[in-house]
Amino acid sequence: MTRIPATPPESTAAPELKTIRIVAGQKTRHKLRKVEIVVLAALIALISAGAAIAAGSAGTNTATNYANDGHAVAGPAASLRLGYFANVTHAPALIGVNNGILARHLGATTLETQVFNAGPSAIEALNAGAIDAAYLGPNPAINSFVTSGGESIRIIAGATSGGAQLVVKPAITSAAQLRGKVLATPQLGGTQDVALRSWLAGQGMATTPSGGGDVTINPTDNASTLKLFQEGKLDGAWLPEPWASRLVLQAGARVLVNEANLWDQGKFATTILIVSKQFLVEHPQTVEALLAGNTEAIDWLNTHPKDAATAVNAALKSAAGKELPSDVLDRSLAGLSFSADPQAGTFPKLLADGVNAGVGKPANLSGIFELHPLNRILEKNGQPAVSAAGMG
Repeated sequence: MTRIPATPPESTAAPELKTIRIVAGQKTRHKLRKVEIVVLAALIALISAGAAIAAGSAGTNTATNYANDGHAVAGPAASLRLGYFANVTHAPALIGVNNGILARHLGATTLETQVFNAGPSAIEALNAGAIDAAYLGPNPAINSFVTSGGESIRIIAGATSGGAQLVVKPAITSAAQLRGKVLATPQLGGTQDVALRSWLAGQGMATTPSGGGDVTINPTDNASTLKLFQEGKLDGAWLPEPWASRLVLQAGARVLVNEANLWDQGKFATTILIVSKQFLVEHPQTVEALLAGNTEAIDWLNTHPKDAATAVNAALKSAAGKELPSDVLDRSLAGLSFSADPQAGTFPKLLADGVNAGVGKPANLSGIFELHPLNRILEKNGQPAVSAAGMG
C-alpha cells in the first residue's frame, strides 16, 4: 500500500482564547475583565454561527440525506483508502494517483492506495473495511450490492469504456472450435468472467463456476495467463487491456471477439468508481473531492492524447514496477474511451448476464447509483449530467 500525503490547506484555526486564572483573595481589574468577557462571548458567538453555517452547507449534499438512517456525518475523512488496478483500463485512476490530481482535490485528507488484480478481490477488501473506495468492473459491484441487500456500495461515477477482448490461439477461428478448450479470465465473477460465460451461452455452450461444462474456464491472474498461453497451456482468454494486447503482440494470439461489438454503439462500462455506503454517509465532502479528482483525471486524458501514453506508462511503472512496450500501450489505448458516465443503462443486462452465467442472482438494482454529487461537479464544469437510468 502506498501512502500519498496530500498538500495541507491554509490554516483556518480559530484565534487562541487566553484565559485569566483567578486565585482566591486576588484583586482583579474589573474593567479589563469585562472587556475580555465581552470579547470571549463574541468569539463564542462567531464560532457557533460558523458551525451553524457549516451544518447548513453539509445539508445541501444529497449524500447527507442518508444521515436520517442513524449514521452521523463526520465531515471530511482523515484518510481515503482507494483500490485500483495496474491496467490501462484504469487510466483515470493511474493518472489521478500518479499525477497527484486526486491528492490535490482531497486536500487535508490523506490518500492511501492499494493495487488489485481483479474486481472480486477489491470488493472483498472494501466489504472487509480495508478500503473505502475502488475502481473496478461493474459485475463485482453489482454482486456486492445484491448480496448485501443494497447496504455495501454505491456507484458514484464511470471511468473507462471499452478495452476487453477474447483472444485465442491463431488456429481458432470460430466459436464452435472452443468446445472442449480451456480459457481464462482474471477472476471468477469478475466483469470479463461474466462476459465470457454469457457470450459462450449465446453460442450454445454451457459453463459452470467450478470449471465444468462445454468449455473449461480457469480464473487466473493476468500475468500468469500470459505465461500459460505462451506455454500452450491455455487456448485463449477474455481479458482487459493491456493484457489482451500483450497476448496478441507478445504471444501470437488473435482476436476472436471484441466486446465493443456486442454493445449498442460499442459503449459498455469497463471501469467504474464505487464507494462504500458507510463512507459516503459519513464523509460526503471527501467523496465529492474524490469525484472532482476523477473528473479532472478523465478530462486530462481526453485533452492530452499525445501525452497520455507517456503519463500512463509512468503511472504503471509506479503501480506495478514495470512499463509497457510502446506497441502494447498504443494498441491498448486505441480501444478505450474515458468518461465519468457509468453507462447505467447497461446494468440490467450485466445483472442478467451474471445470473445466466451462474455467478449472480436476480435482484432489483434500484439505489445502486448515487450520481447527484457527480452531476453537481459536471454542472459546475459546464458538462452534461449523466443518468442513473432509474436506478439512483
